[in-house]
Amino acid sequence: MPLLARTVNTPLVIEVRRGAVADLGPLLADRRISAGGDVAVVVGPGQGERIVELIRPTLGSADVFTVAGGTLDAALELGNKLHARSYDAVVGIGGGKTIDTAKYAATRYAIPMVTVATSLANDGIASPVASLDHEGRRGSYGVHIPIAIVVDLDFVENGPDRQTQAGIGDAVSNINAVADWELAHVARAEPIDGLAVTLARTGAEALVNHPGKITDDGFLTTLAEALILGGISMSVCGSSRPASGSCHEISHAIDVLFPGTGSHGEQVGLGALFSTFLRGDPERFGQLATCLHRHGLATTPAELGLTVEQFVEAVAYAPRTRPDRYTILEHLNLTPTAIRERLADYADALRDHLS
Repeated sequence: MPLLARTVNTPLVIEVRRGAVADLGPLLADRRISAGGDVAVVVGPGQGERIVELIRPTLGSADVFTVAGGTLDAALELGNKLHARSYDAVVGIGGGKTIDTAKYAATRYAIPMVTVATSLANDGIASPVASLDHEGRRGSYGVHIPIAIVVDLDFVENGPDRQTQAGIGDAVSNINAVADWELAHVARAEPIDGLAVTLARTGAEALVNHPGKITDDGFLTTLAEALILGGISMSVCGSSRPASGSCHEISHAIDVLFPGTGSHGEQVGLGALFSTFLRGDPERFGQLATCLHRHGLATTPAELGLTVEQFVEAVAYAPRTRPDRYTILEHLNLTPTAIRERLADYADALRDHLS
């Protein structure tokens, strides 16, 4: 993850509601966002045509670009198109791949970016990072945070449940990331940013303790706010520290060793739960286990599609994915045999808690 520019800037507008996509007119007319009405709208394939039909009455003279997002090449191509004309703002509408493509392209030419999210699969809707594929590998690129963020709950509710479940895993993993950062602060005197910690932990705590389901507007709003706060926390401190710890190291290791296993959110959720167990915090372990289990996320390697030995291999490999980062994994420095033993204890503790 690249070092990001530290800033206390926050989005001018944050809206989480139904019907947001079809009602973009007032937002795009906000002179803080578009003084002259020259806006580029970026949508993805698939539901992109439906989105364009919904927003066409409010677009005015806006240009619409359809991108097969998710790659650095697609982002560079979009950037060249945006550079051909002077735009006040770029509006990225869709899921994570489309938004990350638009964020990178807008940043490349210093154009303000508006995120209109139709799914809640990860914290990319507000983060200063764009995850893009290039030459067979996933890279993370520092970008400007959006000046406005809109989440349309109609699209979120009608989308695949697995995307929302992934967002839950990504959001609650911030609790583990913050704990890892605090450990590094104590063990190695690593500087810590109190505001970033507060933002990341507040959203995650609200989500963990929310009694609702993924079909409830109140719960989805809390999830959206948790993901947005996590993204802003990274911008505040200039790094991914408040949202990426041992949980993400484990997920990155799974991606390297066993690609295609699960979504990012599913993997970091399980990674956060196991890391919390390693940290020896039974109360927090119980909270996270209950939350993940209640919303149908994996709490065991088998539920993620991994054998015990595969998960042990992933945990042992995990520190190599971020050699600059100090987490509970680096602190304990467990051998594969020790990881296997701790995993057996973890399974017993999880069974006792969920039974």
